[in-house]
Amino acid sequence: MSDRRIAWLLGLAGLVPFALTLGLSGWGPITWQATAVKAFLAYSAVILSFLGGTHWGAALQRAEPGQRGRLMIAMLPSLIAWPALLLPALWGLVILGLGFVFMWAYDLGRHGWPRWYWLLRSVLTVGVVLAHLALLTHLLR
Repeated sequence: MSDRRIAWLLGLAGLVPFALTLGLSGWGPITWQATAVKAFLAYSAVILSFLGGTHWGAALQRAEPGQRGRLMIAMLPSLIAWPALLLPALWGLVILGLGFVFMWAYDLGRHGWPRWYWLLRSVLTVGVVLAHLALLTHLLR
């Protein structure tokens, strides 16, 4: 199996915890719903931090000028995600969702990723942001 295919399969599989915790937060047993929201937020923070890690690794692999800035940007997702977990769920969802949008926008301007990666990142970002919006809408009801 090609690296591209594996990346797509793993990326799409990464949406499953978002879908499961979203479903449990709205339609699971009442005693599970608060835990499902916390699990959604925690998973979101982990995945957002992972996106920063991709840039950390890419910057270390490339001996080009300007990588210092990329290393600094690579730290932002973790610095956004961690405090978002300490806030009320509504604010955490908004901040994490915006973090995904920010990293997607930053990725669009980066060179060096395979061409197919842009489509993968876009599909995954849309899925993640829609999940955040759905949970936000649910919590606001």
